Amino acid sequence: MMIRAFSSTIFAIALMVGAVSPAEAKTKVVATFSILGDMVRNVGGDKIELTTLVGPNGDAHVYTPQPKDAVALAKADLVFVNGLGFEGWIDRLIEASGTSAPVAVATEGIEPHAIKGETPAQGATNTDPHAWQTLQNGIVYVRNIAKALVTADPQNTGQYRANADAYIAKLEALDARAKRLIAALPEVRRKVVTAHDAFGYFERAYGIEFLAPIGVSTEGEASAADVAQLITQIRSEGISAVFVENITDPSLVQQISRETGVAIGGRIFSDALSGPDEPASTYLKMFEHNISLLTAAMRVFADRGHAWIKLTIVVDRTMVRRDNV
Repeated sequence: MMIRAFSSTIFAIALMVGAVSPAEAKTKVVATFSILGDMVRNVGGDKIELTTLVGPNGDAHVYTPQPKDAVALAKADLVFVNGLGFEGWIDRLIEASGTSAPVAVATEGIEPHAIKGETPAQGATNTDPHAWQTLQNGIVYVRNIAKALVTADPQNTGQYRANADAYIAKLEALDARAKRLIAALPEVRRKVVTAHDAFGYFERAYGIEFLAPIGVSTEGEASAADVAQLITQIRSEGISAVFVENITDPSLVQQISRETGVAIGGRIFSDALSGPDEPASTYLKMFEHNISLLTAAMRVFADRGHAWIKLTIVVDRTMVRRDNV
């Protein structure tokens, strides 16, 4: 009798588990890189099981897919990509995985910026893929993510839309704050140097001029002539600061800093989030960190610039510039 009762209990539990499992099953989602993955996580919440292929501090430009990535895509219900040519390896990976999951392009609807490529003599242009570098574009990402999740998992439509609305409100608030902080700085001092050209959208949206020795992809290399020209420009135009990036070798930026005497303003985050214990572990934190770092460097330089103007009354201009740049 006891064995029969125990068996009946196990059978009943199995029936209960079988009954609730379909309702609790999470949508399996893959995102290509950490910034996009964080956006997807904010919208999907606890309704999704998320796999991010290129993790924190990883460079998606030069990423080599692993067998586990193909497995994740094969099991996925939905795949998110940035698009705009950012993940040059993703089409091959999707084909190799044999996945039947729909692929959602997070940048759909964003007007891409065309920039000069590494071979301007040939008239080549590249599309800048770093569209997340404005918070208004980030909002477009979020809406596209919510739309794709609702299509893939309509029973959780309300949750996805509520999560997206709450997240968008935070992005809008930070966007307004960023614009206020930058507007308070003299336009002539809004110039900085980064390792590669990842901030074109940021530049157009927030009014900071970014110079870089390497183009939109970290696969490129800076020529000696390019570096020399950049150093000359830094000296002649009074560039505020130079920044290293979390995904690139800092040696080139360090060289530029040494040769110009312009201080390194810190580490900026361009194509990837930081680890969980670092200052840019989410998209919102990344933007907050970058804005704080950039405006602090330009504010210091602006103050030094005002001091330089006052000192020209009694001190030779070239000597003062050498001391203060």
